Amino acid sequence: MQTVDLDQTDRRILAHLQAHGRATNLELAEAVHLSPAQCNRRHRRLEDRGIIQRYEARLDAQQVGLGVLAFVYVTMERGHIREVVKFRDMISTLSQVQECYAVTGDFDYVLKVVARDLKALSGFLLGSLAQLPGVNGVRSSVCLDEVKCTSALPLE
Repeated sequence: MQTVDLDQTDRRILAHLQAHGRATNLELAEAVHLSPAQCNRRHRRLEDRGIIQRYEARLDAQQVGLGVLAFVYVTMERGHIREVVKFRDMISTLSQVQECYAVTGDFDYVLKVVARDLKALSGFLLGSLAQLPGVNGVRSSVCLDEVKCTSALPLE
């Protein structure tokens, strides 16, 4: 993967957007000390190059009834490459899975999962996740307290 050269102004635009995703072009231009036209051109260029992938609202899981956050560690059966493709395709359809990463170490995948309560988490783990093609084992750790949660990237 090739990295993109970003100047200080690009980095200031990105940093401001990470903190203030709903900023208008005028607010963004003032924050990064550019004219609105220059700021708009740079902003669009960052979007066109795929550096800015999307904009989204970040919801409070507790307030929408999702009181449990868990990290789930999945081990796949060895030698079943077709099952891995099916597993990846099916994971993308499960709304409880917020993030999924293929990892090194004792497990093949780490998932960030939300659920209404522990009973719902158990039902998801046993009734959905463990039943996916190629899954050999599932372990989970329930989050007790969120210490830091951000999607902002360090731009230094």
